Amino acid sequence: MERAVNLAVIGGSGLYEMPGLQEVEEIQIETPFGRPSAPLVIGKLEGQRVAFLARHGIGHHIMPGEVNYRANIFALKMLGAERVVSISACGSLREDYAPGEIVVPDQLFDFTRDRKRTFFGEGLVAHISLPDPFCPDLSQQLAAACRTAGAVVHVGGTFITIEGPRFSTRAESNVFRSWGMSLIGMTTSPEAYLAREAEMCYAVMAHITDYDVWHVSEEPVTVEMVVRNLLKGIDTAKSIIRAAIRRIDRARPCPCARALEDAIITERDRIPQEQKDRLRLLIGKYL
Repeated sequence: MERAVNLAVIGGSGLYEMPGLQEVEEIQIETPFGRPSAPLVIGKLEGQRVAFLARHGIGHHIMPGEVNYRANIFALKMLGAERVVSISACGSLREDYAPGEIVVPDQLFDFTRDRKRTFFGEGLVAHISLPDPFCPDLSQQLAAACRTAGAVVHVGGTFITIEGPRFSTRAESNVFRSWGMSLIGMTTSPEAYLAREAEMCYAVMAHITDYDVWHVSEEPVTVEMVVRNLLKGIDTAKSIIRAAIRRIDRARPCPCARALEDAIITERDRIPQEQKDRLRLLIGKYL
């Protein structure tokens, strides 16, 4: 498919309702892994084409463990998106990362259990290298956009993804802190891994909504608290997206675009034709 968008944003269903978004269209895409969480909204912002995807569906009806992450990422790849910004509500596991602030993390810890984590398998083996799960270049641009928008932003920290949908027990929260985790959420894994398999740059704008349950002087996290604090930051998120769009150019100095170059280990003549056809968008240039 001809490259159509410069940046994809995965987040809530209301993000694309922003001033200045023009030529808006809504499309439904069918991928080899099924349909994404919601129709994709594409528009022009700051002269650039941007795609928005509601991770949990319109009206937030899909649980974190039920999200079809493979379809979501593959659909954005079909649109030609090379960069993905994930907007994620999260809990802080550090005193110095306070509710209302934003974190652009640099590491990820997967504590989920029941999710599809790869596009590969069924006769095609690929081992992606992922020492740095978030694109350093896009993360740097995103952090700069946060500052431009006037947000309090922290750069760095490890994001642990739990299965959910429940929040942590106090014992779990304290264990995660003892492990050196900085943030906790339910959706960044396997989204980041799939984006790298698709050779897309991926960065997270983590909005801190609470202190999880470890902080004895703060009230324990609730849905009402998360929604209240996330809604407070929605206008900031929109400003950050606009600022990020102005900073992004076509060049990608990072290695994300070549992530599969040495990852496919299966002998080419032993890859089932069905898998070659199914994943041609990802692996075609390496066959």
